[in-house]
Amino acid sequence: MTLREHCQLICHVAPVPPCGVVSVVLSSFVLFGVRTCLTVTQRDVFSVGASVLHSGHLHRLLTFPLHHRTSAQLLLSAAALLLLGGSLEKGFGTVRFLFLFLLLSSTTGLLYSLLDLLLEEQGHTEGLLPVALACVALTTMHTKMTRSFLCGVSFPTLALPWVLLLLTSALVPHSVLPCNIIAVLVGWMHGRGWFSLVELSEARACILEKMAPFRLLRSISGVMFVPASTEERRRTLLPQINPAPGSYPVQAYAPLSSINTADTTGKSYEGWPSSASAVSGPTSPPNPHGHGPAHSFGLSHGHSCSHGHSHGHSHGQL
Repeated sequence: MTLREHCQLICHVAPVPPCGVVSVVLSSFVLFGVRTCLTVTQRDVFSVGASVLHSGHLHRLLTFPLHHRTSAQLLLSAAALLLLGGSLEKGFGTVRFLFLFLLLSSTTGLLYSLLDLLLEEQGHTEGLLPVALACVALTTMHTKMTRSFLCGVSFPTLALPWVLLLLTSALVPHSVLPCNIIAVLVGWMHGRGWFSLVELSEARACILEKMAPFRLLRSISGVMFVPASTEERRRTLLPQINPAPGSYPVQAYAPLSSINTADTTGKSYEGWPSSASAVSGPTSPPNPHGHGPAHSFGLSHGHSCSHGHSHGHSHGQL
């Protein structure tokens, strides 16, 4: 197998990431690179906290998920969103996922800023982790599964966001636990229908995905654009498999024309032995005395002859 065939096999086997999640992750890397090149040291330029309400910089509610302090925080947060946010995009579509990303992030940032203002702690938070936890909480509200498994441990599905909250808060650096808790609650509230007035409908999303920015995402190769329509989304995620003729082994059988022949000797069809006598049904054994085949209509009375003249003996009993 050539190198090109190996690459094609890997492309078919490896899962294709949704383009909405990939776009958000790439935007985070771009912002981190620009901030590093410009040597921006002020950490609350894109973060959220009480200073957002004091200064009136409400644009931070939309930019704080893309901002990360260190490369370790960026890599772990991006991995969390890729693993936890892909199922939400596949369930809602790319356009609605991007809208949900903005809605969940802005709501989480606003509620955390209000909490930070009330507590007067002057703490700031940023990163993709809160939005990833909100996506998990929203997904668990729409799933029909009652049990989840993580590292061989079974627990209720509704407890999955809280388990992941504890794990990610301990592993991802610079993560703020109160903000993560608020993010899980925001995802739960959206799943309960509390944001139904501002939710993007499927019909409107179908219109938006035909416009210029989303048409560009649809044309990108290597990622999967998930349509907003339910039927198109089902065809994209569950494509119909039409195997080529001859791609699967098929058992060869003898045709009926070869079975109905008068020759009772063994024949073969496409390398498979076929016996016409075995298929056409049981036949009477040959008469050892040469008087022709033995008839069986006289055996119904229970009399039999060992010398083969069964028809003559049976006539005498009638």
